[in-house]
Amino acid sequence: MSVEKASRKGDDEKGEEQLVVIPSSEYAAKPAAAEGAPMKMDVAVRVTGCSDDLSSGDADIDPKLLELTADEEKCRSIRRQYRQLMYCVRQNREDIVNSANNSLTEALEEANVLFDGVSRTREAALDAQFLVMASDLGKEKAKQLNSDLNFFNQLAFCDFLFLFGGLNWMEGEPDDLSDCDDNIALSFWKAMEKEATSWMAYQEGRLQKLLKMNGPEDLPESYDYDLIIIGGGSGGLAAAKEAAQYGKKVMVLDFVTPTPLGTRWGLGGTCVNVGCIPKKLMHQAALLGQALQDSRNYGWKVEETVKHDWDRMIEAVQNHIGSLNWGYRVALREKKVVYENAYGQFIGPHRIKATNNKGKEKIYSAERFLIATGERPRYLGIPGDKEYCISSDDLFSLPYCPGKTLVVGASYVALECAGFLAGIGLDVTVMVRSILLRGFDQDMASKIGEHMEEHGIKFIRQFVPIKIEQIEAGTPGRLRVVAQSTNSEEIIEGEYNTVLLAIGRDACTRKIGLETVGVKINEKTGKIPVTDEEQTNVPYIYAIGDILEDKVELTPVAIQAGRLLAQRLYAGSTVKCDYENVPTTVFTPLEYGACGLSEEKAVEKFGEENIEVYHSYFWPLEWTIPSRDNNKCYAKIICNTKDNERVVGFHVLGPNAGEVTQGFAAALKCGLTKKQLDSTIGIHPVCAEVGHLYFYSLKNAYHPAYTWQI
Repeated sequence: MSVEKASRKGDDEKGEEQLVVIPSSEYAAKPAAAEGAPMKMDVAVRVTGCSDDLSSGDADIDPKLLELTADEEKCRSIRRQYRQLMYCVRQNREDIVNSANNSLTEALEEANVLFDGVSRTREAALDAQFLVMASDLGKEKAKQLNSDLNFFNQLAFCDFLFLFGGLNWMEGEPDDLSDCDDNIALSFWKAMEKEATSWMAYQEGRLQKLLKMNGPEDLPESYDYDLIIIGGGSGGLAAAKEAAQYGKKVMVLDFVTPTPLGTRWGLGGTCVNVGCIPKKLMHQAALLGQALQDSRNYGWKVEETVKHDWDRMIEAVQNHIGSLNWGYRVALREKKVVYENAYGQFIGPHRIKATNNKGKEKIYSAERFLIATGERPRYLGIPGDKEYCISSDDLFSLPYCPGKTLVVGASYVALECAGFLAGIGLDVTVMVRSILLRGFDQDMASKIGEHMEEHGIKFIRQFVPIKIEQIEAGTPGRLRVVAQSTNSEEIIEGEYNTVLLAIGRDACTRKIGLETVGVKINEKTGKIPVTDEEQTNVPYIYAIGDILEDKVELTPVAIQAGRLLAQRLYAGSTVKCDYENVPTTVFTPLEYGACGLSEEKAVEKFGEENIEVYHSYFWPLEWTIPSRDNNKCYAKIICNTKDNERVVGFHVLGPNAGEVTQGFAAALKCGLTKKQLDSTIGIHPVCAEVGHLYFYSLKNAYHPAYTWQI
């Protein structure tokens, strides 16, 4: 193909370098495109001068442009096509615009290959070409574009926006903006202070606003912050620090509404203050008690009666948590993130009200918001529950030993708390409405329950409390619990020193003004539905963590989602959080590690005839001398027989289950098969070895389960 030739005016300095093609290697932070991700252009085009020059010579694209080495001649070829196209546009030569357009399109296509080695479609190059056309056709095309385009060079994007306003101001190269009367150019220059430099600005309507500006009164709104995060938990803090390192102005609002008993805590969210950290420390306290008992068999002389000091444990745990709270505040300060201990509520588009514990209110605005408010424990809604019961929010800082304790619930929080309370020597009963560990593999859940009962934890099944009464005040006092059967009219009563409610958690989304800005939530659960990029139905508001609908509720997931979100918003990344095959551990006395599908979910997804379950019992070496818990540790893998026996689920009960599971999580993400697992040589003697040597099929009658001594 070719375009009509014309004579040149000459190559003065301003006309010679009208178009500069910048290799993608200059963009240090530009991420690789993921499979299926929106297309990104790998060239940036910057206008540095403009004239009516026409290049001499044929406009056809040289086939040598397909070479993958940068060459100045190839860059000049692209500049030549561009100059000819712009001349046709400005002269209204519609008869040859399409031909010139096609030539530049091909040149840009070849440039994509040249600079990145990644093939792109003709349509992507065509869209890029339209962005440099100062014509009605170009403007219309730009308005129709979706998010397939992203400019990695700020100045290049700026220049493209200038072109939308017409080329009359570019007859010469202005020394500064004072030489330019174009309102769009001026407005965009100001908007650059708020980093309106990615194609996400187009998605949020920023470009449309810029294109429609008529004067100074329509300049882009200036916000107090680039990003305000509501919630100072693990996910919110991760997003804040990540965004700040890209030079963004970030604020974190964090406020803990006291529990009915008045418990509150510092920066860091549930995990640090009333979740993962104190729970694991108290679990360790219980394990040490068992280790003391075992130590006698290893030659240690330990008194027959070993007492636990609750106050000493709580002091140590809270001291550690306090150091973490302080560390988070220091980290935010170092990243120049503004932190306020205030309750955030939306009051209008891009605006939020922050109320501190003294009731003082401040109003802030931001270009974007991230909701990371997490969840809080649920109450029963019966007489006496909030007056006399505690939750996990209270337990880890409880200033007195809870004594005889009733744990209400069968969640992992309920069983973990029951486990370590019993482990430090307390009388513990668990009241269960239906099944243990709903959502987890039920074969494993039943084994956990059996082990806990064998170690002295009592279970009251298929009953729910209907009233809590105080018999005697104190620390602890005495409480009467009245409960009713879930399948009959039977009523039972019991006396306890402490009642711990662990019946589930509710998302903290109903009192932060989401209805004011139109963010949709699940009315039943309070969870927020989001896209695969954690975006709510309101484009400038995002959400991460436990408040998301149909997502895994784990601290590492929130952290990963927060970091990746900040990278997509401010670093040009396209990487999304992967919510599949996320490993987890339940820290019951016999720890339970899991990754992938439960047996029930695997059957539901693939069909019972298409899965094979391999299992084995094992006896940890360190438990053999004390001669305890033989035939209790257990592992199984679930395989999809229609997919080369790919492992779709891994489950293990035993000491250090989390350490064992972590490695299997990586393997599952890589598509682990049963054959690969069988061919892997294990480490001896460790519990993880069970995953490499001793699995037998549940369907194979010739190989019944055997307890392997490791």
